[in-house]
Amino acid sequence: MSARSLFFILSCSISTLAFGATVGQLTKEGQKRIGEGKAVQQQVDSLNDATFDLVSEFKTTAKVVDGLKIYNDLLDIQVQNQRKEMAASQKAMDDVSLIERQVVPLMVSMLDSLEAFVDLDVPFLSDERTKRVAKLRGMMLRSDVSPAEKYRRVIEAYQIEGDYGRTIEAYRGSLNVGDGTREVDFLRVGRVALLYQSVGGEFTGAWDTANNQWAELSAADYKTQVAKGLRIARKQVAPDLLTLPIPAATEVAQ
Repeated sequence: MSARSLFFILSCSISTLAFGATVGQLTKEGQKRIGEGKAVQQQVDSLNDATFDLVSEFKTTAKVVDGLKIYNDLLDIQVQNQRKEMAASQKAMDDVSLIERQVVPLMVSMLDSLEAFVDLDVPFLSDERTKRVAKLRGMMLRSDVSPAEKYRRVIEAYQIEGDYGRTIEAYRGSLNVGDGTREVDFLRVGRVALLYQSVGGEFTGAWDTANNQWAELSAADYKTQVAKGLRIARKQVAPDLLTLPIPAATEVAQ
């Protein structure tokens, strides 16, 4: 082998070795850059995900903030309304105190009038009606009963008295006649007539408004009629016309 051939072979070998080394380095560098690119891409993807999460969180928070603003606005309106209601309630309480100071004397005056009316009225259920007025007077002194309840009870008593004028009633009681006491059945016809009949029907009488006393009636004229009225009042027989001694309007006025 000549020296020229040997030189050519050595040159090719060296070139081959140099080229091989360069390709290997380029391959490693390329792989390194690919790895670095993947890492960078992963960082970009991670940052992109984080950015998306932040944007989503921001939008959610913005919606919450908007909702809180609306809620706060409603609360402000409610607070303003409550303040108005408190002012109105305070005014109402002040008015109630004023009304109480005016109503209490009115109720006392109403009880005085009711008591006088019961004393001057036809004497039916006298004990019951007198006790009702006395009980109301005692109630007026109690601090545990509200003024509204006191007023309701006084009005209720007036309603009861008013109902007496529109009803017929029979009840049993004692009647002082002369030196003795009789057990009798009373018949009240509204407020226009108050009669009695002794148990057994021996005596029949009526309240004489003109003379303000009891007067005995003729048994022949009124015994049967009063007995019939008692049965009607007790709902033992059907309502029917009655012949009873009714004082004239002029007599009542006197």
